[in-house]
Amino acid sequence: MATPDFPHTDAELEGFKSSQRLSYDCVTHVEERLEQGMTELDACKMMDEYLRGQGITQYFHEPFAWFGDRSAFANDFGKAFAPSERALEPGMAVILDVAPSQNGYASDIGYAFGFGDTPEIDRMLDDLEPYRTLIAEGVRAGKTLAEIYRDVDALMAEQGYVNRHQEYPGEALGHLVGRLGEDPPGAKSMAGFGPAALGFLFEAGKAARENQGQGIPVWNGSPACDQRPVPGLWAVEPHLGKGDLGVKWEELLVVTADDAYWLDDDLPHVRRWKKD
Repeated sequence: MATPDFPHTDAELEGFKSSQRLSYDCVTHVEERLEQGMTELDACKMMDEYLRGQGITQYFHEPFAWFGDRSAFANDFGKAFAPSERALEPGMAVILDVAPSQNGYASDIGYAFGFGDTPEIDRMLDDLEPYRTLIAEGVRAGKTLAEIYRDVDALMAEQGYVNRHQEYPGEALGHLVGRLGEDPPGAKSMAGFGPAALGFLFEAGKAARENQGQGIPVWNGSPACDQRPVPGLWAVEPHLGKGDLGVKWEELLVVTADDAYWLDDDLPHVRRWKKD
């Protein structure tokens, strides 16, 4: 049984872990098959085809892909999150972001890499490593969401980068993820998010307000985030930018009443850092 201070059982956590691993299998599958001249739309189609081939019929949000300066959300990126006709060229940074719901267990991951010989992008990917420790330790230390958000900003500035997740909806460093009901037949998505996902976020925000008197299911630096994260699964996605280059990782952080830990330590970016 789930305890009152944590909404998921061990068996459910295994369901989320399976969904997250499928997500990473998907993006690494696409990484190996991308070719010069392919577009963001092509990459998203490949991700969708892979996941549907694995039995996925629903998403927390539809696949996203960002190439080149779009990986840095530069040049007034604004709300242009939808995949575009931007064609892949050597030297570009690539971000793939996908969020399938596997048997109702939603995941949301982001994966970055350089296409071709990209030493500067490789350095940026290595510079992402300390954020994983900083974020989890901040939660364990009892810091608020807004305090950790500012800690992330400070480290980015120290490294010579700018915060690009501030361009996400809600300036989100992260957001809650959970189990989804089925989308109604023929349901339309909004900005890539399905009705069940939007309903989950609404209910999660309502529960946070009832539990702590305030709160939203989005992790940013606003006054509403001057509180500790509510127990649950948080998809966290620190996003570094430097000029026209952008990199990030996104994975699930487990938060309980008195602890925080990453759901899975056997992920591509973690293996990269251990290898280095």
